Amino acid sequence: MIEKVDHIGIAVRSIEETLPLYEKAMGLKLLGTEEVESQKVKTAFLEAGETHIELLEPTSPDSPIAKFIEKNGEGIHHIALGTDDIGGQLELAAGEGVRLIHETPMTGAGGKQVAFLHPKSTHGVLTEFCSH
Repeated sequence: MIEKVDHIGIAVRSIEETLPLYEKAMGLKLLGTEEVESQKVKTAFLEAGETHIELLEPTSPDSPIAKFIEKNGEGIHHIALGTDDIGGQLELAAGEGVRLIHETPMTGAGGKQVAFLHPKSTHGVLTEFCSH
């Protein structure tokens, strides 16, 4: 059911200030930016082969990304696993005792269906399931 590592989410204070590192110093191609109002975040996706890098900039001081940066500083926020059956993945994880942050998928960046697993159940790694 898991098809690939879809993307790695990186929390940043400013996408504008961070993009030159990824585009110029690393040679990655910007695929686009988007604001996801429901999550109070602006995103930028960069192509890194079959996997993407998602830069996450908070758009509000009370957003989850702003709170993450305040507590941890900028850096890796989550890993997203692409699946062809997000509902089935959530059922499988829950059946194995994994704590779900989202019991049902919601719409995320790029129109993907997304749901997160609690890092206390995944050895400290915030894990996202995503499906097109």
